[in-house]
Amino acid sequence: MKKTVCLLLALTMMLSLAACGAPAASTEKRVFKHGFDLDYPPYSYINEDGSMGGFDVELAQAVCEHLGWEYQAVPFNWDAKDAELNAGSCDCIWSGFTINGREDDYTWTKPYSDNTQMILVKNDSGIKTLADLAGKNVGVQTATSAYDLLNDEEGQKALCDTFAGLEVYETYTIAFNDLKAGAIDAIAIDVTSGNYLISSEDGYGFLDEVLGSEQYAIGFRKGDTELRDTVEKALDDLVADGTYAKIGEKYPEIKDYLCLGK
Repeated sequence: MKKTVCLLLALTMMLSLAACGAPAASTEKRVFKHGFDLDYPPYSYINEDGSMGGFDVELAQAVCEHLGWEYQAVPFNWDAKDAELNAGSCDCIWSGFTINGREDDYTWTKPYSDNTQMILVKNDSGIKTLADLAGKNVGVQTATSAYDLLNDEEGQKALCDTFAGLEVYETYTIAFNDLKAGAIDAIAIDVTSGNYLISSEDGYGFLDEVLGSEQYAIGFRKGDTELRDTVEKALDDLVADGTYAKIGEKYPEIKDYLCLGK
């Protein structure tokens, strides 16, 4: 009996010592660093109180909640997106990011939103067609698909060459303020962002002719397929449980363009 007790005590001590020497299991959450344009409503923006808003921000937060990850916002000026991604400051670029023409530059999810590039003008400007833009000053946001389209020989560069000037802005919000002030005559912009900008304004509209069509997806660093696959699977789950559509309902400029699950 004494031998049995001694053996049990010895075994208990050995297990205790082994437990003390073993590394503690990690309880840290994975931090997902969401990189986005700090002023690209309705997809991503910073509110006056410093909080983050927008469809893409809310969807990224929902993905993190679904996966049990910690969400970290990484807002930046849009022309700094590649520098931020390559430096590891963010895990992805997710902010109304056009996949078309960039297919080989990033590891992409499947598209989650359709869109079109159009021309936004004042209704009383006298500009009714793309041909009427000849001799006019047109604004565009830097490093956007609209900017690329207007500078692409196979895109709309021939149209751009008819402009009096192409004014390049850091954000579409600034460009729209200049349109209101009469500093420019038109803006080349995606229709969802344009609809957001004019949602509380009268006297503005789009030309009927379309500059180009596009799709938005999430861009990860080349080769980062494991993270892409995890996020993409979470998005599929959010489509299935209705979260994706529910967030879309909060953004009427976007909801009709959402394409996941269709």
